[in-house]
Amino acid sequence: MTDFGLQRGNARWGGALAPVPRGPDEFMEVLGGAGSTRVERIVSQGHASPEGFWYDQDEWEWVIVIQGAAELEFEGGRQHAMKAGDWIVIPPHERHRVARTSLEPPCVWIAVFAVPDRTDAIRRPGCCPS
Repeated sequence: MTDFGLQRGNARWGGALAPVPRGPDEFMEVLGGAGSTRVERIVSQGHASPEGFWYDQDEWEWVIVIQGAAELEFEGGRQHAMKAGDWIVIPPHERHRVARTSLEPPCVWIAVFAVPDRTDAIRRPGCCPS
């Protein structure tokens, strides 16, 4: 992962709720990151994962919905509804998909991805070797 070439005096900024063009695909942009961590803004406008598709990531994922609503589905059928202000931590390889997102207002997510290591502070009991 990169540090995005940022140096003292070169801060980046933007608007988490800035409008994006409507289209058939979700809008994603990397806001920043360093080392094995990245921060993304995702804008979903009625989007859902394709039928039968599952995310199965090598990274921890922390996500907060800052506008709109969404529903995640986990392997095995568990559903998790989210609205503005709700967050979730998804451990590596916990298979999940986006079941639905709001169209109006668009669902705006901020996601933080981090590669696990042996010093992780965020752990689920029985999830990872110590």
